Amino acid sequence: MSQPIIFVPAAKLTKSPSNVRKTSDPEADAQLEASIVARGVIQNLIGLPVTRKKGHYRITAGGRRLDAVHRAIEKGDLPADTELPVMVVAKANDAIEISLSENFFKLTMSPADACRAFQDIIETEKKTPADIAKRFGLTERFVLGRLRLANLAEPVFEALREGEIMLDVAMAYASTSDTARQASVFEQLGQGYYRSNLSEIRRQLASGGYRGSDPKALLVGREAYVASGGRIDSDLFSDEESEMWIDGDILDHLAEEKLTAAAEAIRTREGYAQIRAVPASHIPYTETYALRHVDGELPPLTEEQEARCDAIQSEIAAIEETAADEDGEGYTADDEARVQALEAEYEAIQNRVPILTDEQKASSLAYVVIGRDGQPRVHEQLYVAPVEEPAGDDQGIEAHGGDDEDGEDAQAEAASRPAHSQRLIDELAMMKTEMLAVHIASDPRFALDLGTFIMADAATRLYGSMELASDLRARVPSPRVSNFESGTQAAEEWARIEGSLDRSWCDHDDVRMRYDAFCALPEEAIAAWLGWAVARTIDAVPAGATGSAFIDHLGTKLDIDVAAWWRPTARNYFDRITKPAILDLLGEVGGVDLRQRYGASKKHDLAASAEKLFAGDILVESDIKERALAWLPDVMRFAPLDTADGTALAYDDNGTVVTSTEPEIETGPDMETEPNPADEDDGDPIAAAA
Repeated sequence: MSQPIIFVPAAKLTKSPSNVRKTSDPEADAQLEASIVARGVIQNLIGLPVTRKKGHYRITAGGRRLDAVHRAIEKGDLPADTELPVMVVAKANDAIEISLSENFFKLTMSPADACRAFQDIIETEKKTPADIAKRFGLTERFVLGRLRLANLAEPVFEALREGEIMLDVAMAYASTSDTARQASVFEQLGQGYYRSNLSEIRRQLASGGYRGSDPKALLVGREAYVASGGRIDSDLFSDEESEMWIDGDILDHLAEEKLTAAAEAIRTREGYAQIRAVPASHIPYTETYALRHVDGELPPLTEEQEARCDAIQSEIAAIEETAADEDGEGYTADDEARVQALEAEYEAIQNRVPILTDEQKASSLAYVVIGRDGQPRVHEQLYVAPVEEPAGDDQGIEAHGGDDEDGEDAQAEAASRPAHSQRLIDELAMMKTEMLAVHIASDPRFALDLGTFIMADAATRLYGSMELASDLRARVPSPRVSNFESGTQAAEEWARIEGSLDRSWCDHDDVRMRYDAFCALPEEAIAAWLGWAVARTIDAVPAGATGSAFIDHLGTKLDIDVAAWWRPTARNYFDRITKPAILDLLGEVGGVDLRQRYGASKKHDLAASAEKLFAGDILVESDIKERALAWLPDVMRFAPLDTADGTALAYDDNGTVVTSTEPEIETGPDMETEPNPADEDDGDPIAAAA
């Protein structure tokens, strides 16, 4: 029997001590109050009559709503005679149970649904974000953030709706309004380790741009960047420091200009011989590896510092003497802490900052970098400035020594040598290299050996080698998945290839000797190094991402039989997909009966059975086994290039294109076509387990 609902003035309603909700959230309460002011109380309250007080009720369910109404009346947002709907119950036990049910079974609204709800209100009711914020007791920034989420790329938004990603992950993707970029990064991260890593998501989205808190951005300033045409993609979930400055090239140019001007002003003020601006927070090793440090002199200790050092040493000695006393208890925890503090103070006093004389500065090279606060600063280490003129005519004369006649001859010889500026030396080096480049380009065999050696030598040295005088490298791309261990047949073969390389030439310390020893290797050994060096540079590109078409093209030309090299296992595939997806695959290769047979299996047992089936280790009908052994996920196939008329390109043993008569999906050397389950019978179930 339904309980009666009556309307009672708020002044005659009080919260019951038996109301099950004892705690609340001030922010949520403010939002509820704003909603009630805008729309009224949508859901009725539940109350018990107050004995000997006719018309008064104690509210056992709906206390938050009642409190919100009382606050609104006090503020004047609602009239004093506001009435509320109350369902009256007769028994206290019923009231408590209803209060518990009302609160316990309440489901929090999905963030995705809330985003779209805000969006619908704006579109259908022609409201502004400020209107919505006022109505629901929210900040306008919060509403704008939810609207930003409503415009996420569809794959990201669906993942939020389905609970596959958390709200903070969705907010990280919303740090840019470029939905194409969002979708691309979401696909690249896939189900990997970094899928929910907020820093990695933002880093991938920000590739090519800068955050507002970047030292370069702080150096240039927002106004100067925007005035030069720079674009900013504001992040509604954070402040100006984390917004994205999209046009990195504009910021780079402005930062270099401003830092160069600041560096020249510093050089004039401090009196350095040379100064170089490096628009970064640190100096690359390649900038300074050939330079000599300028070391200043330590300033003497003041009388106060010397006295303090003596006092510290005396106190430490006293503590040690007490600890060594036979009647003592050794070092206590307080003693150890005190000694450590004294030693740290002593070290701080002794570590003075070296002082450079004006003469040292006048012959020094200083670097100006960007501090973390965006301010130009002189790097703490100075270097001996490279001399524009070759090292000293006078030094050359003095080195000869001896009598006056010898000195005169040396002076005449030195005078006959031209003085080379640093720029001239650099230009001569460029012209010398031009000659070398022409001859290397004219001798392909020489170039092949040289290129292979440079790549192999740089890859086998612990820190590379500056002696190679070439930027040619066979670097390994950053792994898409950290600590990845596949254990596949291809991984084992790659380890075998690396182990079989002839490394006899690597033992020489001198790069020239390593090069000669490398060139003396048999042709097949050099060819093996070339194949290894080139192969290690191939990046792992997910299907559909930029570069994946070229990867597929290479695999097609090489006629790789993927099914022979890779089979799905529980570890590398079946454990990573859902149980319904595994059952669908069983139905695809074995029909409905096979799918139903394993429908009740637990996920881990199902994955193990699927691994055996798709490896051909279970006794089944020949047609089922054939389909299972040929099956591959689409993302593991090397999709062939299609011609203009829709036919797929195939290649003969020499790599020559041979156009097939109809498009096919390559699964191996025989170019087998994957069967379509819709065109087959249900198939036969597994006859017996292996």
